[in-house]
Amino acid sequence: MSPATEPPRVVIEEITPAVDGGRYPVKLTVGGTLDVGANVFRDGHDLVAARVIFLAPGEPQWRSAPLTYKFEPDRWYGSFRVEQAGRWHYGVEAWPDHFGTWRSELQKRVQAGQDVRSELLVGALLLERYATLLRGDVARHVRELAKTMADDDAPLDARLRAALDENLLAEVYGPLEPADLTRSPLFELVVDRPEASFAAWYELFPRSQSTKPGVHGTFLDTARRLPEIAALGFDVIYLPPIHPIGETHRKGRNNAPVAEPGDVGSPWGIGSSAGGHTAVHPDLGTLADFEHLVASARDLGLEIALDYALQCSPDHPWVKEHPEWFFVRPDGSIRYAENPPKKYEDIYPLNFWCKDREAMWNACRDVLLFWAERGVRTFRVDNPHTKPFAFWEWVLREVHTRYPDVVFLSESFTRPNRMKALAKLGFNQSYTYFTWKNTAWELRDYFRELTTPPMTLYYRPNCFTNTPDILHEYLQHGGRPAFRVRLVLAATLAPLYGIYSGFELCEGTPVRPGSEEYIDSEKYQLVTRDYNGPGNIKQDVARLNRIRRENAALQTLPNLEFVQSDFDGILAYRRYAPGNELLVVVNLDPHLMHETVIDVPLDRMGISEQEPYEVFDLLSGGRYTWRGRRNYVKLDPSERVAHVFRITRRG
Repeated sequence: MSPATEPPRVVIEEITPAVDGGRYPVKLTVGGTLDVGANVFRDGHDLVAARVIFLAPGEPQWRSAPLTYKFEPDRWYGSFRVEQAGRWHYGVEAWPDHFGTWRSELQKRVQAGQDVRSELLVGALLLERYATLLRGDVARHVRELAKTMADDDAPLDARLRAALDENLLAEVYGPLEPADLTRSPLFELVVDRPEASFAAWYELFPRSQSTKPGVHGTFLDTARRLPEIAALGFDVIYLPPIHPIGETHRKGRNNAPVAEPGDVGSPWGIGSSAGGHTAVHPDLGTLADFEHLVASARDLGLEIALDYALQCSPDHPWVKEHPEWFFVRPDGSIRYAENPPKKYEDIYPLNFWCKDREAMWNACRDVLLFWAERGVRTFRVDNPHTKPFAFWEWVLREVHTRYPDVVFLSESFTRPNRMKALAKLGFNQSYTYFTWKNTAWELRDYFRELTTPPMTLYYRPNCFTNTPDILHEYLQHGGRPAFRVRLVLAATLAPLYGIYSGFELCEGTPVRPGSEEYIDSEKYQLVTRDYNGPGNIKQDVARLNRIRRENAALQTLPNLEFVQSDFDGILAYRRYAPGNELLVVVNLDPHLMHETVIDVPLDRMGISEQEPYEVFDLLSGGRYTWRGRRNYVKLDPSERVAHVFRITRRG
């Protein structure tokens, strides 16, 4: 039997982390550390050794780090740090530890007072075999120790010192022969740039960036707003589709089924005689203007995110060039999108399982590559759950192979398993149900799920306060305090959050009672805003974004701990990082003042019950001295909706 077909000498089981047994990759960001665990054991009494092996993208050689046995039976742990974006691989190797077993037995015999001279000869022969696998100074050192151990004329204590040399175990670490080595299945690890896990998003329509009412905005108008948005502390500016908009069945204002002359239509009705997904709307400017916008944003530390919506207007070039890519009825007409009783005659969905599927999938991929070549490194993907999972797994891998730094945000509000599946398939970030979680118990339950394994292995929640489609009744009825409450929650519960423009102006009027659609929705018309209008909360936005950047506790996901509040309408939670302890307290009632007592988890903060400690409110600048676990808090939403306390020991 050849070594390749030798039965395994060691058992390796239950490797962590792994998503669905390794079917999908785990996610990390550059600079992170992957902590690996495995059950490793064998028959009999001999010892085993193990290591985690890992391969960085583009590197020819595997690297390794030792696994160490812990107190759990047969459980071994180790870790390695990831230094570059891309798709890594890792696994576990284990082998019988021949020399470790021999040395352990030697120590037992010495302690029992037995004659160990013959055992030293056995150990010396073992070291000679290891030395043939080694090189340079290490090989010479091992041979010298073996020679001393085998020297009958040398003093016994010298021979024992050689056998028990403190560096020896590390020098002969590894399998003695190929058949000794057992390797686990390999797992994938996707490593993203840091912005994939920590960023503040701002959504705006470029066509609404003109300062003159009724005048179509341009990319150059948008570029002029960049310094203001950068000053507010945002990282990503997300643009809804910037492509030509179809004329056929164009929607009118407030989603009217028939457009009036001059109506600009929905940007999601993509495609006209001016082009499709790789063209820009002529009224926005030129492709060169867009590239200027991307470069201007980059100069300010911002990046432009584009909407990737795989749907077409009846006027899209693909409809004429490739009608077979759509759903063709028996009478030859193409089926438009609908969700009865709603009809979307201005949109044709693509048939991802058409006979010409390969060409159509390639064309969809090439759209992403087109924009990536022009500097776009972030895409918000529209309704991915309505397209095949197989397509997303393929296309995301295709793009990431060429551009490993591209970030994809899944805009999917659907059943939980589908949202999770999209994240597993490769989306770097995901929308959440945050908008609809407004009570303390809802927020606690939901964020405990989001910040607990296994979701933390693959799902990065992006908490948008609102979108062009979602104006929750909490904002409709809560007034300015409600916007301030939701801003604090979004910015401090998760490292990723976003707002849709108008939120900072507290826009909260629906098209009709019971609807989550905005009146005079920007999806169907131009909107001109005074961003310095009365009642705006821009100062809150800027302050919270600054707090996020200055406090490491707000930059990672799993470090969230809800703490006891005697009144359930006031939510309290701890966010922590080494040297950075935060306690956030939020009054969820935008109408009434409430008070409570917070149970501060001092034991986990390293503060004793009798020790005074300093509490500094990062929002208001107030500074207090507290003592003990239980402390009183009062919040009046007409003045202050929340505290973001930084807690430090005095002195």
